[in-house]
Amino acid sequence: MARGTLRIYLGAAPGVGKTFAALGEAHRRADRGADVVVGLVETHGRDRTRGQLEGLEVLPRAEVTHRGVTLAEFDVDGALRRRPEWLVVDELAHTNAPGSRNTHRWQDVEELLAAGISVLSTVNVQHLASLTDVVAQITGITQGETVPDEVVRRADQVELVDMSPEALRRRLAHGNVYPAERVDAAMGNWFRVGNLTALRELALLWLADRVDEGLRRYRAEHHIDHVWEARERVVVALTGGPEGETLVRRAARVARRQGDGVLLAVHVLSSDGLTGASPGALRAQRTLVESLGGTYHQVVGDDTSAALLEFARSVDATQLVLGTSRRSRWARALRGGIGGDVIAASGEIDVHIVTHDAAGPRGLALPRITGSLTPRRRWVGLAVALLGVPAVTALCLAAGSAISLASVLLVFLLFVVAVALVGGLYPALVAAVVGGLAENWFFTQPTGRLTIAELDDVIALVGYLLVAVAVATVVDRSARRATAAARSRAETALLASLSRAVLAGNRGLPSLLEQVREAFGLQAVSMVEVGAEPGSDDVVASCGHEHGPTEDVVVTDTLRLRLCGRSLTPSDRRVLVAFAEQAAVALQQGRLAAQAAEAAELAAGNTMRTALLAAVSHDLRTPLAGIKIASSALRSTDLALTDADRVELIETVDESADRLTGLVDNLLDMSRLQAGAVTPVTAPADLVSVVHRALTWVGDPRRITVTAPDDLPVVLADPGLLERVVANLADNAARHAPDGPITVSAGALADRVELRVVDRGPGVAAADRVRVFAPFQRLGDAPAGQGVGLGLAVARGLTEAMGGTLEAEDTPGGGLTMVLGLQLAPVHGPRVQPADLSGARP
Repeated sequence: MARGTLRIYLGAAPGVGKTFAALGEAHRRADRGADVVVGLVETHGRDRTRGQLEGLEVLPRAEVTHRGVTLAEFDVDGALRRRPEWLVVDELAHTNAPGSRNTHRWQDVEELLAAGISVLSTVNVQHLASLTDVVAQITGITQGETVPDEVVRRADQVELVDMSPEALRRRLAHGNVYPAERVDAAMGNWFRVGNLTALRELALLWLADRVDEGLRRYRAEHHIDHVWEARERVVVALTGGPEGETLVRRAARVARRQGDGVLLAVHVLSSDGLTGASPGALRAQRTLVESLGGTYHQVVGDDTSAALLEFARSVDATQLVLGTSRRSRWARALRGGIGGDVIAASGEIDVHIVTHDAAGPRGLALPRITGSLTPRRRWVGLAVALLGVPAVTALCLAAGSAISLASVLLVFLLFVVAVALVGGLYPALVAAVVGGLAENWFFTQPTGRLTIAELDDVIALVGYLLVAVAVATVVDRSARRATAAARSRAETALLASLSRAVLAGNRGLPSLLEQVREAFGLQAVSMVEVGAEPGSDDVVASCGHEHGPTEDVVVTDTLRLRLCGRSLTPSDRRVLVAFAEQAAVALQQGRLAAQAAEAAELAAGNTMRTALLAAVSHDLRTPLAGIKIASSALRSTDLALTDADRVELIETVDESADRLTGLVDNLLDMSRLQAGAVTPVTAPADLVSVVHRALTWVGDPRRITVTAPDDLPVVLADPGLLERVVANLADNAARHAPDGPITVSAGALADRVELRVVDRGPGVAAADRVRVFAPFQRLGDAPAGQGVGLGLAVARGLTEAMGGTLEAEDTPGGGLTMVLGLQLAPVHGPRVQPADLSGARP
């Protein structure tokens, strides 16, 4: 069975006319004789949309019951039974009611398409899954209903229903989108001009990408290799050299000149990982490209020109910007430049060669003697060449007629290779030339003169020189690459170690600077923050001792790395810049952590102040109001009070004062705990006796049952603090289970004693068992005026101060169990006086 066709109408916002357009297409197809049915359309009370339904068959909706509420949803089964040619299904991103056939409406549509039914549907750009985070940043609203981008991309046709923000707002103001009572709120929120403009741009860009993807697919299917200039795309090649900024800005001007041109920057990495590009320079050039609205890319390839052209063709580039070579004419004469190769193979891509200040000299210049070998090794190689030629000549002369000229040439060739391994190319060239002269003088006829009688000897000698130079060149290049690769591995390992340390956050800035000092053999390294005024620099961190001149390495606009010690090579400086940037990250990381900690302290303080204000405004005022009313009634001479009334009023004063004392004590205890001012004096304590004393402070201790074995061991605790803990736990249980029994049981477990306070109240959800011990938490289960939510926080703080534990568990059958764990006291422990808090009421 052939799969159905999916046509989607995409809009930037509600009200642009997606459903109206879909119904219009349904009418056109119906007029042409197609079997068109409306599966589901949401009119949202819009008269014009409702009018479009006239003349079309509409399927009845399915009723789904969820939690006693009946909801109307799209009837997938009915649509499959009806099997029209085309079906209109509105709002592709809709989430179906629980109990429906599928979770999402787009899954319903996929089922219809698989059954051969073609579908007309609608979706807004904010419901595309890949754009929900961007939409949330723009509008401040996170979308709950989304549709995967792949579903929309697979559609056979996606048509944009576009409307300018001003026109949509006029439509909204005229009541054509929402009812009149919702217009003002919509105009000030989702339908702001800025929101609509950004959403419209998102929709246009998303659809443009899909069109571009379709164009590339069409060209691939039809094997079209040449460039179609449907849109100007300018590619600029970057090497990390000083000319990069000039090239990027020139390429950006070329792209802007075309109006909607696209700027792409590319850097070609060698497949062996060896490159002279500065990471810092490439990073700065990438930042510049992105600030100009372009994108940065990296590709790998040994043939730079081929890699550039392959990338340019893969993105359908129309223009390629290159910088003129920085090499000298001598170097360009020996080996062609990348620019010439690109121009020769560019085909339909226009190539711009841009000159710059860093371009190579116009005259001929010999290449510099540079390499990875140290000057000492080159001097040693030169000495070996000058001393070794006489030694090799003497050995060959001593052999006499036993060896031929070919053997002599082979021996000297091996000697040249050995010199190349020791000192590199130039000492090997000296050995080859001096060796050639020695061979001519001592071993070719006529001997004793720099002349050669036989043509064969001439060919052999010239061949020896050529082979010697070639072999020496290859050996020198291999040695350089091996050294560069080893250094690259060491640099990579060093930077990886530093990056891991910075990301893990376990290395401070002084430690990182010490690693820099050790890695580069410096006397001292300091991180300096540049001040606004000259001479106001501030040393953030340092290691080592400065002796002698210093050198600054720029890290950022305000940070410098100050070095004292040896001068660094360019390659060392390149790696040091990466180190410096990591050190700057470490500095910023430390400062952000400090700011976060300070902000957390401020937030905690604000929470405490807010809670205290709430307590003073209500929870403390309630008992004060009770005292005030009762005392005023007792003092009044206008009221005829009986003795029973006076007793009741006095009891009200007493109870209110007790409650006020408990609230104030808890506040004071919490402040002492947070300030670390509670120092328990632990001693062996009889837990059962402490429990009975603590229960005298509970409102109705008669409904509390205490059970404990006769041989319960004594615990190590501060009796006064322990009494406060038990009293708070019992009071908490009594308040949250006012009608049920409360059990307090004790028992020994291994090396500790557990006290369990069990109630049959509403209990606490598992997710709230940690939060219940936070200050000022009542979790909505206590009525106002019944405390400020400090009882459990104080109990846990005092318990932990004594070295114990306090946890919350479920009571089997419903309720909450507080488990207090205490250490066993030593057999012969000293008895000391309890702390001051022993007489405080909960």
